Amino acid sequence: MAIRKFKDKHPQTGNNVYIDDSAVVIGDVTLGDDVSIWPTVVVRGDVESISIGAQTNVQDGSVLHVSHAGDFSPQGYPLAIGRCVTIGHRAVVHACSVGDYCLVGIGAIIMDGAVLEDYVMLGAGALVPPGKKLESGYLYVGAPAKQVRPLSDEEKRFLEYSARHYVQLKDEHRAELGLD
Repeated sequence: MAIRKFKDKHPQTGNNVYIDDSAVVIGDVTLGDDVSIWPTVVVRGDVESISIGAQTNVQDGSVLHVSHAGDFSPQGYPLAIGRCVTIGHRAVVHACSVGDYCLVGIGAIIMDGAVLEDYVMLGAGALVPPGKKLESGYLYVGAPAKQVRPLSDEEKRFLEYSARHYVQLKDEHRAELGLD
């Protein structure tokens, strides 16, 4: 597992976490129980904190980072990701807040200070501009991301299923590597 400290900050991991050998987790990062970090993911908490809730999966090639406190953002921006979130391949999740049971589509970008409430589905390739708030229970698509329609009950169940599926897949990878 490629876990590295930065200055005096060491990543903290919960129980049964999986971090692929090609991924990098650096600095002030907290991973909840059953989190999975897949190949070539970068989670870089070097200038602010990153927290990822239990049973969240961050898929291949995604980049998670933060913004430092400085002249242009006096307070800085940490990154907070809730429980049971699915972050699709090649997503960029930067210095924002993502609620529980969200799906961040393949190649989506979420910028500084944006907020995704619980049960948000963000389409592939969507761009959430800085400071934008996405309301719970809706599908958002486009660049910039726009609310399209309410999520169906089936789509909400899918968000829950996706998290469970990735916990199971993570457990299979851990077993294959002899980590259990």
